[in-house]
Formats: sequence, structure tokens, C-alpha cells
Amino acid sequence: MSLYYGWWIVLACFLFGFYVSGTIMMGFTAFFEPIVEEFGWSYTQISLGASLRGLELGLLAPLVGFLVDRFGARRLLFSGSLFIAAGFLLLAKTNSLAMFYGGFILIGLGTSSCTGTVLMPAVANWFRKDVGKALGIMNTGMGAGGILLPLITMLIDSLQWRTAFGLLALGMLALGIPLSFVVRHTPEQYGYLPDGEVPPRAGDTGPGEERDTGLKTALKTKVFWYLSTSELIRLMTLSALVTHIMPYLSSIGIGRNRATFFAASIPLLSIVGRVSFGWMSDWYNRYYVMGILYSLGGIGVFFLAHADRNWPLVLFLICYPLSWGAPPLRGAILRESFGRLALGSIIGVLGGLATIARIVGPAVAGWSFDTFGTYYPVWLFFTCTFAVSVTLMFSLPRDGGGR
Repeated sequence: MSLYYGWWIVLACFLFGFYVSGTIMMGFTAFFEPIVEEFGWSYTQISLGASLRGLELGLLAPLVGFLVDRFGARRLLFSGSLFIAAGFLLLAKTNSLAMFYGGFILIGLGTSSCTGTVLMPAVANWFRKDVGKALGIMNTGMGAGGILLPLITMLIDSLQWRTAFGLLALGMLALGIPLSFVVRHTPEQYGYLPDGEVPPRAGDTGPGEERDTGLKTALKTKVFWYLSTSELIRLMTLSALVTHIMPYLSSIGIGRNRATFFAASIPLLSIVGRVSFGWMSDWYNRYYVMGILYSLGGIGVFFLAHADRNWPLVLFLICYPLSWGAPPLRGAILRESFGRLALGSIIGVLGGLATIARIVGPAVAGWSFDTFGTYYPVWLFFTCTFAVSVTLMFSLPRDGGGR
């Protein structure tokens, strides 16, 4: 029996998430201090580059979501790969803040077409019963991308940061363009139903009807707004942490090699959360599972704030990476609640609302260090905000309602 084609799409999207997450989301922290040393820019100025990437991701997300519903993911992944490569090349030639920000604008354009707004609908369109499992496996790519951080650090230290950016551009072209042709829009176009089921013949009983909700209707539900607010909080913390984790560890006396290992461990350990909680969401109430994830995130950041000793760092690595199981669970909740008809648009609008988080997170963390000489206040602030997310998830009805 041949493998259901949906799983090949899961693999292609896994590899997209692996490279984009490893080089852009996780990898930039390794460039932080070398760029400061060369140009003398402040932490806030450099953090703004990551914030610009987040701004574009948010502003473009609703449009990208509409396009993936209308045309499918393939064209977006292809063009996004080209934009990301162009952004890396511009960063390699940077000699001013304007060029630096320009590189991140190009990367933001490309990333908006190569991350969750496109990858989640691309996978969810091919699954129904196994959507949590499929999205969990796909999202492990974003965690596995942490493997690239030590390699990026090695490239920077041995070949300089400009050459490293150039090599990342070539890697994006070599991987992204072929993978984009693997992705296809819906199983119905190829004679299947989601999960590989064959359409019933006349007179046969087929799978139950799916709930398909339009964007306007989805925007009127508690599910959408509670989930959006909770994800905004989570992404604000995540964007600050992945941008500042190595500078933070350096500020508390941890050397560059050890900090690289520690930063790479976070996304790698998150694989456990992405797979296990994605699988659990196919069996248990997804709102409660999401509430547990947010609780682990808040506890983890609290321990990070006290990381001047070894044992809080260990506890951070136990708790916080598990909270990265939220993206596949978010996709499963939206797929279950609203169906496939406007899933890309719904995810896109949610991504647009998260713009504030992606801008505020790195900038606030940079401001905290520039102002107080420490990251401690901002980590405590993020710890408290997670309590809001937990409350919202546990207040949604146990039966999966909340509409």
C-alpha cells in the first residue's frame, strides 16, 4: 500500500520549518554580538531588525492567508524562498542601519510565505482525524531547526558573519525551491478525501460532514479571540527570547560556546512538546491541553529570570520548551472549530493580530537591558502575562464550544 501523499506534504513542510526556523527565528541570536562589535549599534537598534521582520509577518499574514486559500501554498513557498535568499544576501553586504533593516524587510516578506500561515493550511487541508498528529510532526521541524544554531555560530566564528549570511542564502535556494513543488493544495484535486479516504460511491455512506466556517463568522467567536490573545502573549515572549537568549546568557557570565549549546537545546527539546501535545490534542480537550502548555511557558520563563545558578536553567529547559507545542495545537483547534474553507484566512488574521507581539517582544527586552543593565524585569513581566493565557484557555467550554 502506497504512502498517503499528505505525509509527503508533512515532510516538505517539516523541512521548510526546519530551515526557516533554524536560520531566521533561532539563528539570528548568534549574529547579535558580532554585529554589535563591528558597528557599535545598541541592542535596541539591532532588536528593531527582528521587530521589522515581525511587523511584516503580521501585516502580510491576512493577505497571505487569503492567497493560500485561493491559490494554494506552492506559489507562496516558491516566492518566499527567493525573498529570504535576497534578504540574507543584503545582510551580507550591510554597511548601514538602513541596509540592515532593508535585509530584514526582504526576509520578512519571504518568511510570511514560508511559516505557519502557509504551512499549517498546507498540511491541515490533507488531514482531519489525524490533524493534530500531522501538524505536530510538521512543527517539529521548527524545533529541529535548533540543530543549525551551532553550525551558524561556527560559520560566524570561522568565516565571519557576512560570509555566513551568504551561505544561508544559498541554502535557502537549494532547499526551498525544490520543496515548494512537492506541496499540493487539496486532496480532492487528486481523488482523495482528507486522511486518504476514498470518496464514497453512489449509495455508500461517506465520512461525516465537516464544519466549514467563513472568516466573518469565525471573527465573532470566543474561540478565535481568546486564542488570538493567548497566542499574542506567547509570541511576545518567544520573539524576545529567541532574539536575546545569547546576549542574556552572556550578560550573566555564560561563555559563547555554552550559550550556543543552551540556545540550541531550547528548540530541540521543544520537539517533545510539539509531537506529544499534538498527538494528545487528537484525544483530549484541546483548550485544556493548550492551557497546560501556557502554564509550562510561564513557569519556564520564571526560572530563566533566576538563571544565575545552574538548577533554574535546568528547570527552564524542562518546562519552557514544552510550551512550543502550542503551534500545532493552535492549528488543530482552528481546523476543528472552523473547517478548511477559510482556514488560511483565519490563521492569517490571527497572525496579523500577533504583529504587536513580534514587534514589542524583542524591543522591550532590548530596552530593558539598555535601561536597567539586566533582563530580569522583562522576564518577570512575561511570566505574569502567561497567567492571562492560561485563564482564557480554561474558561472556554469543555465540550469544544465557545462560539
